[in-house]
Amino acid sequence: MRLLIVEDEKRLALSLAKGLMAEGYAVDVVHDGLEGLHQASEGVYDLIVLDIMLPGMNGYRVCGALRAAGHDVPILMLTAKDGEYDEAEGLDTGADDYLTKPFSYVVLVARVKALLRRRGRTAQPVLRVGSLTVDQGSRKVERDGAEVALTAKEFAVLEQLALRAGDVVSKAEILDHVWDFAYEGDLNIIEVYVSALRRKLGAGSIATVRGAGYRLVTGG
Repeated sequence: MRLLIVEDEKRLALSLAKGLMAEGYAVDVVHDGLEGLHQASEGVYDLIVLDIMLPGMNGYRVCGALRAAGHDVPILMLTAKDGEYDEAEGLDTGADDYLTKPFSYVVLVARVKALLRRRGRTAQPVLRVGSLTVDQGSRKVERDGAEVALTAKEFAVLEQLALRAGDVVSKAEILDHVWDFAYEGDLNIIEVYVSALRRKLGAGSIATVRGAGYRLVTGG
C-alpha cells in the first residue's frame, strides 16, 4: 500500500517514512501544503498523513480541497495544537482521524492500520484466496495452514494481488501502490517479486496474463 506524508518538519517526516517503510508500506514525503495537494490529487494513495501547520496551504485547506474534489482517501491529521476546536475543525473538513504531537510512533502505526482496515475495499483485514491467507494486520501469510516467510516488498505485492483476487492487476497498478513516486527503475522489477512469490507459494499461484499483468489464482 502507498502512503503520502505531508509534513514540514523534515526530520519527523523522514523518521515516519522510514518507520512506515519498515512496516512494508511505500511512502512518499512532501513538506509543503500546495505540493501535498498536488501530489495527493495526482497520485494513487491508500492513506495520507497530513500535518495542519504547513507552508503554502494549511492542512485544513488541503483536506477540504481533496474532499471537495471527491477524493475519499483516508486522512490522518497531525498537529502540535491541542483542543476540541482544532480537532472538530479538522474532522469537519473531512479528516478521518486526528493525532496531537508529540505522539507515540506505535500509536500512529496503529491508527494508520485501523484507517486502512476501515476502508470499504479493505474492510476485512484477513484476505482468504483459496488455501492462501493474507493477514493485513499482522502482515503474515499462510498457505494450507503453514506460515510462509515473505519480505516486506513481497508481502506488499501479494497484498495488491489478493485485494483483487481473480482480477488482472497490471504492473503499473502494482508499482503505484508498492513503490514510491521517486522510483525510476525498470517496471520489470515486478517480475522479480512475482517470481519470488511463485517460488514460495507455488508455481501456479500467480498467473501471467500476457500484455495485461498478473492474476492471483483463487482455486486450490
